[in-house]
Amino acid sequence: MHRPLLACNKNDDYEGDRRPNLAVGIFGGQIFRSWNIQVTMSQNHPGNQGRSEEDADDVRLMGLVGQGDTQAFEQLIEKHQALVAGTAARMLGSSSDVEDIAQQVFIRVWKSARRYVPRAKFTTWLLKITRNLVFNEMRRTKRRPHFPLQPEQGADDPPLKDETNPAPDVSLLESELQQAIEEAIQRLPETQRMALVLRRYEQLSYEQIADVLDLSVPAVKSVLFRARTELRARLSKYLG
Repeated sequence: MHRPLLACNKNDDYEGDRRPNLAVGIFGGQIFRSWNIQVTMSQNHPGNQGRSEEDADDVRLMGLVGQGDTQAFEQLIEKHQALVAGTAARMLGSSSDVEDIAQQVFIRVWKSARRYVPRAKFTTWLLKITRNLVFNEMRRTKRRPHFPLQPEQGADDPPLKDETNPAPDVSLLESELQQAIEEAIQRLPETQRMALVLRRYEQLSYEQIADVLDLSVPAVKSVLFRARTELRARLSKYLG
């Protein structure tokens, strides 16, 4: 039986037209209606001190989810399904696996809500769940995932090709480069791949990536350095 997909905003960066939709089907096919809930921040909510407004709202919603509030749960899904689905898609590639992983992530959120303690940022905790499930799936299938490539380059992420020296046959080289990049990234170890996804696609800080991967900040920088070094070595003929 086909499961519903996780719903993503139409502007979310997700490969293809098949977007996961978790508004329905997360509890054995039960349908959640769309709720238009006015989010009111409570300045005195436990655990909100020192947090951004968005993260404090996530903590507030998790408190409600811990009390069995399905409306609050749906709000969390709507806020963060693109992050979960996008990360899983870039790691796994297959739409069917992305659907399964994303649903499992939010099911774990629901089941863990009563025990949730807001030590780190909510999205860091959410990405840790995603990381564990994605790594388990990759190890189970022992496959090399497809890696959709539309990065937003940061200041420390120099372009993979020299834009100042265009090749004579731009169309041909663009196609070759795309394939070469995908093949190169497929060969990266899982931790390097995840760090690269979180840095280049989700624009996470080194500190946030360190929390997600349970590494030190220097270790994250080393992982990313090795990943970029390997990519550049494999793509040397395309670089100026």
